[in-house]
Amino acid sequence: MSSLTIKNLNKIYNPGKNEVHAVKDFNLEIEDGEFVALLGPSGCGKTSTLRMIVGLESITSGSILFDDVEINDFSPEQRNVAMAFESYALYPNFTIFENLAFPLEVKKNSSSEISKKVGEIAEMLQITNILELKPNQLSGGQQQRVSLGRALIRDPAVFILDEVMSHLDAHLKFQMLFELKKIHQTLKKTMIYVTHDQMEAQEIFNSL
Repeated sequence: MSSLTIKNLNKIYNPGKNEVHAVKDFNLEIEDGEFVALLGPSGCGKTSTLRMIVGLESITSGSILFDDVEINDFSPEQRNVAMAFESYALYPNFTIFENLAFPLEVKKNSSSEISKKVGEIAEMLQITNILELKPNQLSGGQQQRVSLGRALIRDPAVFILDEVMSHLDAHLKFQMLFELKKIHQTLKKTMIYVTHDQMEAQEIFNSL
């Protein structure tokens, strides 16, 4: 786990001519193990901020710190941040077991360790009965659980969920939000939930 501090963060695209100031003097403090929501309308800079936290986007100015250590120049691999996406981003030709196992295979985990961790995550997310299926055989809610599982299985220091409930109907959305809170209470990970929906954000989170 890690605390996350953002100080005077700025992101400018096309500096000088036709520049776009996507993120302007943004500050944020998240305690180790806290679950917070990042709320704002589309186009307000949420995605640019996430990409800078993960290391997929350069920082124009400002600082990002994990546990008081500046990580501006760290690679994405060094930051140990996992993301779950709105689009699920599952591999269509892989089984659910293979989708969950893939991050561990990249890290050269042993087969026994992979089976153990996939089993633990699948049980936590209640998807043990679909491990041999492929993504196109699943409902939207099931695909979302697999997407969450694939991010969690990496044991990240910081876990980011980017508009992950936008494709779900209201009933399933709030069921999943309740389950996310339970997962957080179990894992005690630093988690950031990104949404444009105020009702969603207010449902369960510590801070807005």
